Amino acid sequence: MKAIELNHPLIEHKLSILRNKKTGTKEFRELIKEISMFLCYEAMKDAKLERLEIETPIEKLKTGKLNEDNYAFIPILRAGMGMLDGVISVVPNAKIGHIGMYRDEKTFEPVNYFFKVPKGISKKEILLLDPMLATGGSALDAIDLLKSKGVKKIKFLCIIAAPEGIKRVEEKHPDVQIYCAHIDKKLNENKYIVPGLGDAGDRIFGTK
Repeated sequence: MKAIELNHPLIEHKLSILRNKKTGTKEFRELIKEISMFLCYEAMKDAKLERLEIETPIEKLKTGKLNEDNYAFIPILRAGMGMLDGVISVVPNAKIGHIGMYRDEKTFEPVNYFFKVPKGISKKEILLLDPMLATGGSALDAIDLLKSKGVKKIKFLCIIAAPEGIKRVEEKHPDVQIYCAHIDKKLNENKYIVPGLGDAGDRIFGTK
C-alpha cells in the first residue's frame, strides 16, 4: 500500500515551526501532539462503526458508534511517547502498549529492550507510533514483534518519513499502511532524515 502523506496547509504550517531549530521543547511537544491528532483522524477514516439507536432531545436516531476496545496505540519508545497524547485525545479508550528500542550508534540498527502490550492484542487494530521513519529498522522490528503475537491489522503513524524507510517497510510488510505528515528528501550519511527536524526524542524530552 502506498504511503499516505497528509497534504494540507495547516500541516505544512505546523511542520515549519516544528522543523525550526529555534523552536523550544514546550512548543515542539505541543506540535507533535497536534499533528498526531491529524494523523489519527486520517488513519481512522475506514473505522467500522457499530449501529445503535439513541434518543436526542428531539427524536430517536439510528447512528454509529466506535468500539474503542478494538484499538490499541503502541508508541516505539522513547520518541513515540510524544505522539501518544494526540492519538489518545481522538480515541481515549483505546488500549496502550509499549515497544522499547534504541538505535545503535555504530550499526544504526535498532536494539530491543522492552515489549509490553495489552491482553488480546491479536484481535485489535494497532496504530504504531514513531515520529521518524528513517532507515525503517525500528518500524520493521516493531511490526515483526507484533505479528509474532498474532496481530493482523497494523497502521504505522509518523511525523516525518524518508523514502528509504518507506521502501523497506512497504517491501517487507506491504499490508501495513503508512501515514505521515511529510515525506522528506533522503537520509544523510549518519542516517538522519534530510531536511528532517533533528532527533525527535531529544527535542521532545529536552535531552540535548
